[in-house]
Amino acid sequence: MPKKGERTRRNIVEKSLQLFSVKGYYNTSISDILDATGLTKGGLYGHFPSKEDIWYAVYEEAVDVWKGIAFDNVRSTTNPLDRIDKFIVNDLMRYLGGEVFAGGCFFLNMLVELSGQSASMTRHILRGFIQMSRLIQHWLEEAEDQGLIRPGLDHREISNFIVISLNGAAALYISSRDPLILDTTIKQLQQYVGQLKS
Repeated sequence: MPKKGERTRRNIVEKSLQLFSVKGYYNTSISDILDATGLTKGGLYGHFPSKEDIWYAVYEEAVDVWKGIAFDNVRSTTNPLDRIDKFIVNDLMRYLGGEVFAGGCFFLNMLVELSGQSASMTRHILRGFIQMSRLIQHWLEEAEDQGLIRPGLDHREISNFIVISLNGAAALYISSRDPLILDTTIKQLQQYVGQLKS
């Protein structure tokens, strides 16, 4: 059973994740976090020295939640092209369409809000998108090694295009909540990946 300090820290992270998702980072005050958690300032600062430190913990929690959904039944899939397909469907339909975070895509929202405001926090988010692109690139290299796609393709360019498409769909979906955007993006990306086949 988690100790009281661990439970308190977890409560801060979970409540702050909800607040940041809905209100944004800058519109969420320390008072909002205190109200949501029922803590005093001393109790809060005993776990996190600043709001920015809370954000970093919240970001890691959001990543864990996203990974649990986006990679469900992906890594066990032997065909790397099927892996890409499952990842795309999970990311768009189950994560984004599943309304996992009340404000939509936590990462995209944070990136838009923090760009030009906090270089370190923005870089932190961008590293996540770069890692996602590199993973897809690795799967494409695997697919080429297995003779599943044409040789000589620019895997980096392809993986970046997929990540950009996913984020474009996220932005449009968040503003409209139109599921057709998710369906259309999945079909277009499946067609695009299909055209890479040897």
